[in-house]
Amino acid sequence: MTALIADDEELLRVYLIDLLKETWPQLNIVSDVENGIEALKGIIEHQPSIAFLDINMPGLTGIEVASQCKDDCHIVFITAYDQYAIAAFENNALDYLLKPVSKIRLLETKKRIEQRLGKSPQDISHLLEKLQTKNTYLKWLKVAFQEEVKLIQVADIDYFHSNEKYTSAYVKGKEYILRSSLKKLETQLDPDDFWRVHRSSIVRVNAVESITKTLSGRLLINIGTHKIEVSRAYQGLFKQD
Repeated sequence: MTALIADDEELLRVYLIDLLKETWPQLNIVSDVENGIEALKGIIEHQPSIAFLDINMPGLTGIEVASQCKDDCHIVFITAYDQYAIAAFENNALDYLLKPVSKIRLLETKKRIEQRLGKSPQDISHLLEKLQTKNTYLKWLKVAFQEEVKLIQVADIDYFHSNEKYTSAYVKGKEYILRSSLKKLETQLDPDDFWRVHRSSIVRVNAVESITKTLSGRLLINIGTHKIEVSRAYQGLFKQD
């Protein structure tokens, strides 16, 4: 069994590591990090059995990290407050640790997780949607490139394109395969930065170099060597007043 710990408070990380060594000596802590971006990278790199995630971290919150990795490992949230969140965790029988973490509570969490190990991580999609704060948009995406899993900044993506088989993100001409559907992505992207221009395409506004109108009246967005069609329903986005 392996674990990753993510908390921006160094003293808490050290305390939790020591407590885990005492109460759970079989658990191998493969990484401890201080922000959400490093947590997401660490989960991709180390593929731990369990991730202990502080809810409030710089870069990405624990909720945002969990939304990217909920299918990859068992999640344990760490929180200092937020009674609403705690009630939600209890109602969903989800594991959480309230700061300061007590030995008794950690032993309860250990027992719960040991019962789940070997099974698929608990489906927490509905809970994560409830806990997501308004106007919190995706900043990083976990993607497949060749035979690797990588982490890319959403701000670097030029456009997304979907076909019947999968959704792709394009960064400077490189294609990255995503798990998420285009419909779900649209709800997670900042609408000021990303526009839906076709049922199969979303573009980053600042990546658009020019727009061409064909003889038949079609609009084509030019991003590098790529041309992305704007469907009739979305042409109003590009009409001048």
